[in-house]
Amino acid sequence: MGAGVRSASVTWDAGGNSAGRFNGCHRARRGEQWKGVVLRSVRGMRIASIIAAGGLVLSAAACGEAPDEDNNAGSGGEKYTACMVTDVGGIDDKSFNASAWKGLQDAEAENSNIEIKHTASRAEADYEPNLTQYVNQKCDFILAVGGLMLESTKKIAEANPDQQFGIVDANPGVANVYPMEFDTAQAGFLAGYVAAGMSQSGKVGTYGGMKIPPVTIFMDGFVDGVAHYNQAKSAKVQALGWNKDTQNGSFTNSFEKQDEGKKVSDALVAQGADIIMPVAGGAGLGTTGAAQASGGKYHTIWVDVDGCESTPNCPAILTTVVKNIPGAVKEAVLKAAGDEKLNAEQGFVGTLANDGVSLAPFHEYDSKVPAELKAELDKLKADIAAGTVKVESPAQPK
Repeated sequence: MGAGVRSASVTWDAGGNSAGRFNGCHRARRGEQWKGVVLRSVRGMRIASIIAAGGLVLSAAACGEAPDEDNNAGSGGEKYTACMVTDVGGIDDKSFNASAWKGLQDAEAENSNIEIKHTASRAEADYEPNLTQYVNQKCDFILAVGGLMLESTKKIAEANPDQQFGIVDANPGVANVYPMEFDTAQAGFLAGYVAAGMSQSGKVGTYGGMKIPPVTIFMDGFVDGVAHYNQAKSAKVQALGWNKDTQNGSFTNSFEKQDEGKKVSDALVAQGADIIMPVAGGAGLGTTGAAQASGGKYHTIWVDVDGCESTPNCPAILTTVVKNIPGAVKEAVLKAAGDEKLNAEQGFVGTLANDGVSLAPFHEYDSKVPAELKAELDKLKADIAAGTVKVESPAQPK
């Protein structure tokens, strides 16, 4: 970030806190007198009289001093700004947007010189303007969330080659975009296996928000896990909602409309499914809510972030296919804030072996899952991590 003079610039973070800059010095000290000065900077040249009246002197020496809690990140006294653009699911989707935001919050908590903020996209048309506004605000690290943002991120990143970007669940293949992807087929495989093992009807199901790789990769793993169970146990559990061979299945075409999620899962339940895995962001809450209201008629498997920690429907959630988005985002931002060059070509790929993906605890179902099935899952996880059991999907990160 440059150190040029910005005498009247104010931005706001998600919590309504102000952050302004005077003569290249960042004045975002919550609860300190600087906040009052920054708030008045929007009144243009009046700031000079306010400073004079307050008897404040801004010297070049003071500008160059970093706060004690700086942790050596960023340059001088300036904050290192990490700015996030959500996809249409919004910041509180209980899924990948919320997970990415938590990663930024964790980075800010560990390094007090990092300052974070986010903008929610209401429609896909918002992606480019939202990314561009953060380029114009000179954010140090701009994070795009979700595969739907791939093309917009690629376009804006190519137009601003000196700007550091990061993206979750996609890889635009642009040098200044650090990709964070997750081989959720591996953990989805475990979910399919346990779903088959726990099903009473002999039918389980899955559906997606949209037919894009970050969604279908879960579904591929899930149906393959069911098939693996059938092979190992000589069983005939059916996986509804997704055909891996044709790459076609059931979708809500939305990551936020809960009524659409309920509609799709109702159709799967009508076909006999008693365990359903929605891969649809906030739309999946329509399924978990209905499952809880069903009084045990059917159960669900959540995705991205442990559903018992992120949704109100834990009693209906058998387990969760977890992507460690918070850990990946936190690590990326901390490294970038510490002046480490992020390797865009290598990026990050979460697997069972590096704990980038996992199967969450069974929580309220723990006593209902047989010890034998738990042992089989542990063995299967180790075999997948070691490469003994191959899990493949056309949507896997390359």
